[in-house]
Amino acid sequence: MQPSSANVLLQRDTRAWQVQVWISFGLAVFLCATGLAWLPGQALDRAFMVMGYMFCLSAAFVLAKFVRDSQRGAVLGAGDTPMWKLVVWGGFFAAMALTGWGLLRMEVSETYKAFLGVSWLFLISSAFTLAKTLRDRHEADLAEARLQGRRAARAEADDEQ
Repeated sequence: MQPSSANVLLQRDTRAWQVQVWISFGLAVFLCATGLAWLPGQALDRAFMVMGYMFCLSAAFVLAKFVRDSQRGAVLGAGDTPMWKLVVWGGFFAAMALTGWGLLRMEVSETYKAFLGVSWLFLISSAFTLAKTLRDRHEADLAEARLQGRRAARAEADDEQ
């Protein structure tokens, strides 16, 4: 016997949580952009750091998706190839290591390095949280659509009887 669709509970993030996640991500982007815009020194250092931050941000979103897909693939008996796993994890660690190396070797004050480092880590952390929140919402929307489809099919079957 299948459970009644009337008893299905769809779990969604609260509106307050979603707002907090977007504010945190926006704040992290703003702090990084401010730190990089006012970065003293050579334009090449600034360009390197902007590229590094963008590489890290992109790699964080790819890694978040990969981990979530891998979890689902393990449940369904499918998954990504070992080479793709190496590319995703390698890309993330390369982005973080190269950006960290660039930050450490720059000739700016330790206080400025600390600001850039903390804002960078805040950006990566908030990117993972944002990716999870967006994926949770997407999966809840899909589950709700499936549930509505089942209810409509059941109502149509009941009407035919």
